[in-house]
Amino acid sequence: MTEKILEEQENTLPIIPTRNIVIFPQMIVPLVIGRTYSIKATEEAYGKNKIIFCVAQKSPDTQKPQQEDIYEIGVVCQILQILKMPDATIRILVEGLQRAKIEELYFSDDYMSAKLDLIPKETLKETSENIALLQTLEHDFKEYGKLSRNFSDDVLITYENLKSMDDKVDFMASNIDLDLEVKQKLLEANLMERIFDLIEYISKELEILKIRKKIAGEVRSKLTKTQKEYFLNQELKAIQKELGFSEDQNVEVKDLEKKISKLRLTEEAKEKAEYELSKLRRTNPISPEYSVSLNYLNWLTDLPWNNPKKGRFDLVQTEKILDDDHYGLKKIKERIIEYLAVLKMVKKVKGQILCFVGPPGVGKTSLGQSIAKALNRKFVRLSLGGVRDEAEIRGHRKTYIGAMPGIIIQAMKRVRTKNPIIMLDEVDKMSMDFRGDPSSALLEVLDPEQNYEFHDHYIEVGYDLSQVLFITTANNLFSIPPALQDRMEVITLPGYTELEKCKIAEGFLLPKLLEKHGFNHKIKVKFSENAFLKIIRNYTREAGVRNLERNISSVLRKIVREYLKDKRNNSYKVTESSIRKYLGIEKYLYSDVKKEDSIGVANGLAWTSVGGVLLQVEAVVLEGKGNLSLTGKLGDVMKESAKAALSYARVHYSDFGLKKDFYKTKDIHIHVPEGAIPKDGPSAGITIATAIISALSQRKVRADYAMTGEITLMGDVLPIGGLEEKLVAAQRAKLKNIIIPKKNFRELTEIPKQIKKGLHIIPVETMDEVLAHALLNETKAV
Repeated sequence: MTEKILEEQENTLPIIPTRNIVIFPQMIVPLVIGRTYSIKATEEAYGKNKIIFCVAQKSPDTQKPQQEDIYEIGVVCQILQILKMPDATIRILVEGLQRAKIEELYFSDDYMSAKLDLIPKETLKETSENIALLQTLEHDFKEYGKLSRNFSDDVLITYENLKSMDDKVDFMASNIDLDLEVKQKLLEANLMERIFDLIEYISKELEILKIRKKIAGEVRSKLTKTQKEYFLNQELKAIQKELGFSEDQNVEVKDLEKKISKLRLTEEAKEKAEYELSKLRRTNPISPEYSVSLNYLNWLTDLPWNNPKKGRFDLVQTEKILDDDHYGLKKIKERIIEYLAVLKMVKKVKGQILCFVGPPGVGKTSLGQSIAKALNRKFVRLSLGGVRDEAEIRGHRKTYIGAMPGIIIQAMKRVRTKNPIIMLDEVDKMSMDFRGDPSSALLEVLDPEQNYEFHDHYIEVGYDLSQVLFITTANNLFSIPPALQDRMEVITLPGYTELEKCKIAEGFLLPKLLEKHGFNHKIKVKFSENAFLKIIRNYTREAGVRNLERNISSVLRKIVREYLKDKRNNSYKVTESSIRKYLGIEKYLYSDVKKEDSIGVANGLAWTSVGGVLLQVEAVVLEGKGNLSLTGKLGDVMKESAKAALSYARVHYSDFGLKKDFYKTKDIHIHVPEGAIPKDGPSAGITIATAIISALSQRKVRADYAMTGEITLMGDVLPIGGLEEKLVAAQRAKLKNIIIPKKNFRELTEIPKQIKKGLHIIPVETMDEVLAHALLNETKAV
């Protein structure tokens, strides 16, 4: 390879004159380049093929050496690594390839170059005399390695792996502590001369090492501990100076020493910091271990270890902040105030972790921000959605390339205080795979009995999280492991009613969006309440208000465009009738309720993540063999409700004028529109039963009735959830008569009057009562 590259460059390469070092073939060595022409030569070589010629200069004091100031023979090297330093020097890692002799030297304004003549490798004949010489040399070299402090086991292992005798002899020459002139002489000598010279030099060095070892043993026994440390530090400084360590490293170490002294580290953390600091002092900055230790110490010292300033808590002010930031949510606000009041009394965070559960857009994250504002603490939000690796919570061990602490420690570094509020968003979206279970790692974070000494794999020492107030959020509880649920107090945010959404739009969203879109007091924009209702009912389908905000923004953007076209009109009123002009045709329709009484069609009320909805259940009876067909993308629970309803009809066949074996000759098909939307839950049980019995008995179902409730085989009506949202859906569909389980009747006292206004709510305990209200009397049984 070397011959080919030289041939391509007409045997000419850029030169680096080295000071106090002779490079041998197969030797990998770091160099600090500071002289301008040497930097230019390095950049020139690195930009072409990374091949450069290194030759020792006779005197290290010569700043710009001429031909007589450098030796004739050097080594062609390959640049393995280059690193630019802040002090304008560069550090390179080079590997010696092959000896070469300077034939002609060229000087330019930028750098030196030379025409070279490569010196080929030599081989020895395997005669008994040569074998004896080589064995003697190897024995002395290994003995030297045992006595020399500069040798590590890796040196001897590398030596054993070398195949060529020429390479082995060069390797020995490069690792023996000899003067520059002696090493240059070895570089220039032929193979046999090098062997004889090395045997002589190593024998002398062995004698010196033995004497030094004896003297050092006698001296060390007399040195006190302080004197020993001083001696070692001075020796370390001298070695670092010889190796070309920069002042920048000393500055970094001193800065870290100051930071460590100012921090109130635990005993464990202090010991670890001092250990890493001592390792940093001994490590060459070009070594990968240096950056690993430096990064670790920077992380450790950047964490908040000192006690934070005390936050404030004012009950009245907190209530005001929550009311200003959020409309409604009365029960949730009361629970938060109670939680914070207890926190103020006991002056400790230790206790239950709050978990806000609810559909998207209902204000879970903003509630956490309001709590932080009320307590005057820093707030940080961490999204756990899609996290499936335990290391993202607990960090990677620092031995790995690119290792970092987990997101908890990263957040603590970011906020720089020991008592922030950390919101762990979407804890229900974590998953588990072969890399571990992140929810198990969260157990330690959220457990007050354990998190005073949280262990991150990267930091490797315990870190106190007991002063952190953790708040979690989730869309549902089903996918959260029971052990994690047990550490949290769940506060459910069910979603906003239409009335609440109107108030939020009028009092919160509209003022914020008017300011965002550049409206001032000269331009008046007013939305009617019916306009907000139109957007909520026909352009959004959600529990929160995010899409409502987007649609209001869309209206305002169009008004801005109109105003810029004609600035004479500075007053705009958005009404129900003008919404279509701004937002186009309606996306969702709620006018599907049948106006006439029908056979086999019953109105049910269901609760979904986007609020209450009207659910029409259709049933038809066909000639057949007793099959039950269910369509409309029904879930398992809903299918079971249908089977329970049919069994109830079979048990009470005589009450409905049916034949005892009617089910053997009739097929029943139940369908719940819309077919593409998944549906599930037990609360449609009485609706399905009503539709089936209507179809079998040919009695019409009252079109102005809606119902919700779970059915049992005995005909009992069991309670359901989401009553408030279901009543809102009934109001929206303009249905006045609502059948609900009697056990849910007590909940009506907590539902706002405006939701109940105009509704005739009928509590029932049995299916007989449901049918008495919902079915007309005429009977034409099938």
